[in-house]
Amino acid sequence: MIRGAAVTGIVNLAAAGVVSIFLLRHVVSGRQLVTALCALAAALGLIATLLVHSHDIETTGRQQLYADPIIAYRHSAYQEIVVTRRGDDLRLYLDGGLQFCTRDEYRYTESLVYPAVSDGARSVLVLGGGDGLAARELLRQPGIEQIVQVELDPAVIELARTTLRDVNAGSLDNPRVHVVIDDAMSWLRGAAVPPAGFDAVIVDLRDPDTPVLGRLYSTEFYALAARALAPGGLMVVQAGSPYSTPTAFWRIISTIRSAGYAVTPYHVHVPTFGDWGFALARLTDIAPTPAVPSTAPALRFLDQQVLEAATVFSGDIRPRTLDPSTLDNPHIVEDMRHGWD
Repeated sequence: MIRGAAVTGIVNLAAAGVVSIFLLRHVVSGRQLVTALCALAAALGLIATLLVHSHDIETTGRQQLYADPIIAYRHSAYQEIVVTRRGDDLRLYLDGGLQFCTRDEYRYTESLVYPAVSDGARSVLVLGGGDGLAARELLRQPGIEQIVQVELDPAVIELARTTLRDVNAGSLDNPRVHVVIDDAMSWLRGAAVPPAGFDAVIVDLRDPDTPVLGRLYSTEFYALAARALAPGGLMVVQAGSPYSTPTAFWRIISTIRSAGYAVTPYHVHVPTFGDWGFALARLTDIAPTPAVPSTAPALRFLDQQVLEAATVFSGDIRPRTLDPSTLDNPHIVEDMRHGWD
């Protein structure tokens, strides 16, 4: 940003100087002209110095926004991506919003992934989740043969394969994982879904705090996802915090139901995020019962007892039914914005 402004300033100042000298050369004295040229040179030198040090200035300014040292930064076509580290604590931020912390991300990731593959899934579609954490857990689950990972931002995938590789165990380079760079909704509209469909769909997208992201939490989006599911398949959606953004959380539940699913909401405690919720859905009349696969590997957090307790909601965050969020009426965006006020 600073570099672009500096280059523009140099070009404009130089052009103005040349034009001024040409127009005033017969009007002002030689001494005045020399003085003007010196002032112009000084201004150009100052801007050039700013240009040379622009990277350091931007880096210093950016670091002030984060508590821990920045170890990776990308400004992609879609978002600002920052990775910080302090000791063993590595964190990923997208547009300033925390996406995970290595101290407790396993609580979130296990809760997201394993209920969706409890029926012996072999093929899984992951929408979002470009950090590779969901794919990491799926690769640990016996029986998973194919994972299609759809991520919009290639810069996230690049970081997942480099800076975040130790965190995701190199999951995105596993031969069972096929990475697709595309918008999730666009891909669902035009995708060549396997004839039998996917046994599970995991929707691990950013919170819908903009109209663009709100599309991915609409009735129309979940209806498209339904076309990708195998008969009896399960879909899980990260749904935000039922405590901090309760209206948004229950709006997501109501919206998924409006697309023809039976839904079971559940929530767990993730220290970095607080109370965090999910939706487990199936295209049947009976809501699915969240379960940990009997063949699951040793997990650090999730077990059947924890999962059963996760389906209970206290009075202050009790279930409610709301109008669905649609492309024409994206209620979810305002819900999310107001929820964090």
